[in-house]
Amino acid sequence: MDILTGKERILRILNHEKPDRIGLYEHFWGDTYSEWVNNQGCDPDFNKEFNFDIIENWNINLTARLDFTPEIVKEDEDTYYVLDGNYATLRRHKKHDTTPEHVNFQIDTREKWEELIKPLVEDTSLYKRRVNFESYRSCKKYAEETQKFFACSFLGIFEFTHGVIGHEEMLAAMVYDPEWISDMYMTYARAIVNLLKLLFEREGLPDAIWIYDDLGYKFATFMSPKMYRELVYPAHKYIFDYAKNLNLKVIMHCCGFFEPLIDDLIDAGVDMFQAIEVKAGMDLLRIYEKYGHKLSFMGGIDVRTLFNNDKKEIDAELEKKIPIVKQKYGFVAHSDHSIPKNVNFSTYKYFIEKAISLGTYDIN
Repeated sequence: MDILTGKERILRILNHEKPDRIGLYEHFWGDTYSEWVNNQGCDPDFNKEFNFDIIENWNINLTARLDFTPEIVKEDEDTYYVLDGNYATLRRHKKHDTTPEHVNFQIDTREKWEELIKPLVEDTSLYKRRVNFESYRSCKKYAEETQKFFACSFLGIFEFTHGVIGHEEMLAAMVYDPEWISDMYMTYARAIVNLLKLLFEREGLPDAIWIYDDLGYKFATFMSPKMYRELVYPAHKYIFDYAKNLNLKVIMHCCGFFEPLIDDLIDAGVDMFQAIEVKAGMDLLRIYEKYGHKLSFMGGIDVRTLFNNDKKEIDAELEKKIPIVKQKYGFVAHSDHSIPKNVNFSTYKYFIEKAISLGTYDIN
């Protein structure tokens, strides 16, 4: 077998066909990028430096108030508080990248959603401003020129909804006002599909859609499987059916523990899961044993084994997992979250070199 292109390799992995090696991709915190490029000699083009198989493009903006300039409403030495276009206030750290902390959400009732947010999300006159056609076109061209797998990425309905009303209100309302939450999920699902239609009709298709929806936290899902099926599943399936009708693969990023939801997510249309967060209770080998014949996986390699920049720790983690999960030809090497700046550039290079060495197939 000849050496495959990134696009050929990922397509084979998604179809459980034998590639030349496992796939390779990664996510990084922004301050990792700055540290490696400015202080450790890394090329600013990570795709070039690491020869990743995938090119991602983010181009959908469903912030309600498109013209609202985020306002810093408070700050101290370490953090600042930002009011955004969804009437939400989030706390962000100045000295390191992390997920922003929820502080306040002004949209705390169904009435405010219907008055202030929903009309803007549904406003078709705003659609062309909600899609970054130029960015998509440029990334698609780059992917074609470099023969990489091209994914159109966007936040999912769960992420958009909690970005407006917060996790606490959203999860509580799933119990006390499920019709409101269903309306929010489907409103965002319809908007996502309409924006994708507009984008794809003008600029052409990607190889896959990649949705980001975090459905769990540490050792538990945010909702029961029954509640997922009743409230979240219809919106997910609406989006995934659109992709499947275009013969596109569906990749799903999901942080936290979501194992109890996997069967329903497969039924909704997911082809590959990314992240598979070990510290949240996800076990790549356990999930692979049950679902490896029908799903592909990207991640599940504990990023904490890189924190000490110790090659022996990295070897132990990779040697335990990759020889097993490569067996059904459905694996892409990736950490179980994102690479932080305490991991050295040289350590990460060793990590991927070791992963590829273990994940290369006999081509005879």
